[in-house]
Amino acid sequence: MESESHKSSSIGTLLSTLLNEVSALVRGEAALAKAEMSEKTHQAMAGVGAVATAGAVLFAGLFTLLAALVMLLNEVLPPDTRPWLGAVVVGAVVTLMGVVMLKAGLKKVRAQGLMPNRTMQSLRSDKTLAKQHQQHVKEEVK
Repeated sequence: MESESHKSSSIGTLLSTLLNEVSALVRGEAALAKAEMSEKTHQAMAGVGAVATAGAVLFAGLFTLLAALVMLLNEVLPPDTRPWLGAVVVGAVVTLMGVVMLKAGLKKVRAQGLMPNRTMQSLRSDKTLAKQHQQHVKEEVK
């Protein structure tokens, strides 16, 4: 009888230990996920900044097109190409620069990815560990 009681208290101790370990593990994983998401958000914000800068350059390209159109009306170009050709050339160059910057910024945003990869890998490892621990408890009960 006493061995049954001892076995029962051992199972209770094992289960209590298991619950404590799982609780600590879940808290640790939550902290890791939070830290990783914070890091990913910071990286994404850098890409968003690059996209915003590219947008400003594109907007400046529009203003350059308008200013060049006004300023070049009666300047260098022959009368039959006034006022559009000079403005188109200047505006096209600035706009092309903006497009290149926009693509670079978008590439940074896409390249970062927001999935918490380290946390996911750690959760997979924890799942495997929990299964092994569960097997160990089952063997102890037998």
